[in-house]
Amino acid sequence: MAASSTYSIVEYFGGEDGYKCGYCKNENGNFSHGMWSHALTVQDYQDLIDRGWRRSGKYIYKPIMNQTCCPQYTIRCDSTNFQPSKPQKKILKKMSKYLCKGELPKSPSDGELMDSLCEDAGSCDAPATCRSEVSVSVEGPVETAKSAGPEKKAGREQTPPPKPGLGADPSRPPCRKAKEVRKERKLQKELQKQSGREAGSASFPQTEAARPPPPSKTIEELIAESLPADAVYKLEVRLVRSTPPSSQFKATFHESYQVYKRYQMTVHKDPPDKPSESQFRRFLCDSPLEPENPSDGPDCGYGSFHQQYCLNGKIIAVGVIDILPACVSSVYLYYDPDYSGMSLGVYSALRELAFTRQLHEKAPRLRYYYMGFYIHSCPKMRYKGQYRPSDLLCPETYVWVPIERCLPKLDLTRYSRFNETPEAVDVSRVKELGKVLVLHKRTVMPYLLYARKRTGPSDEETVLQYAGLVGQQCAERMLLYRA
Repeated sequence: MAASSTYSIVEYFGGEDGYKCGYCKNENGNFSHGMWSHALTVQDYQDLIDRGWRRSGKYIYKPIMNQTCCPQYTIRCDSTNFQPSKPQKKILKKMSKYLCKGELPKSPSDGELMDSLCEDAGSCDAPATCRSEVSVSVEGPVETAKSAGPEKKAGREQTPPPKPGLGADPSRPPCRKAKEVRKERKLQKELQKQSGREAGSASFPQTEAARPPPPSKTIEELIAESLPADAVYKLEVRLVRSTPPSSQFKATFHESYQVYKRYQMTVHKDPPDKPSESQFRRFLCDSPLEPENPSDGPDCGYGSFHQQYCLNGKIIAVGVIDILPACVSSVYLYYDPDYSGMSLGVYSALRELAFTRQLHEKAPRLRYYYMGFYIHSCPKMRYKGQYRPSDLLCPETYVWVPIERCLPKLDLTRYSRFNETPEAVDVSRVKELGKVLVLHKRTVMPYLLYARKRTGPSDEETVLQYAGLVGQQCAERMLLYRA
């Protein structure tokens, strides 16, 4: 079917049958709705992922949240307010150390964040327990102390017991609890506000005001520090359009595919014939997104891209992303297994967050970084919640809710409605089925007209389900293919 530059064209498949879950390995517990997208505008896909859809190649799927064994909640991070955590900063420092000295870490995890933003649970290892920088080790048995006798041990001089103290020094002010000091400061400020004079606090001892903490470095500053100019190795991140393939994408296709093949065989234990070149194209190169380059958009335009991480000109990792009107959506990451100790999954996520912030400067609406699905019922997939501030999508009303308000609910039950307003409903629910657009015999028409012309059994139930899942607005813009 020929793609259209004006309309999105999809075929809806429903989703009644269960299949094997990639997270808990339940043989038939995974349920989702699916569509094949022949063509998709970036705005339509933006609206679809804001209703819980996600693409894999040209196939778009939406988990049936209240039925599937491992509910998958769409998660996004506000890049404009993102501040990296201490473990994330350590990963940037680890990269800097490697670029300067050329020494790969011995341990791939080293107690840090999860290493991949991919959707296959098999590729993500559970986060290791954090290791303290200070530890106490005891060698040999531990004995309880006994009262010392009058005799001395050979070769050691007995230490005399300490003399009794004389109590607190009367010449010094008494020790005070921090809580009392805080209360005094608060009362002092209130009195100053009420009186408008400094004399209002004369009866209280003056305490030194707490110094404000130094301003936190931005993610851009931290990344710049991790890329020293005099480093032994040079790391470059190249953005190449994958659909339609740019000349640079074509020139590096074979090298990129070889990295993918090694990654799948080493990390996912795929047999050599499974990660074929055609499978690689279908999964990570083919995209239904129609490229757009509006004047008010980012310089690179919208659509599907590969971000290639090149170390001294050699591709060591590739992040597959979609650039949409309101977000950068992470699709997949694969890397050279020789560099697994570099935590490239976390590093690439930080670089993609910084890239989102860069695009936001030209396109103000584009500010979010979508990380795919957050799966609370699978502990090894909770790592995406470590990028803050983040929101989860309510599976019933499709509004965004801060993750801090969602986690207590998910601790109690796998499936949860996050919107706390009981009367709230999906504002894009189906209101007029007759306005849903369909493509029938190469002709675009509203469903009302199509239903009159159609012969055979009615498909109203299927079309109603489709429209409810994509929303009224998308249903009136996209073309639902009907044979």
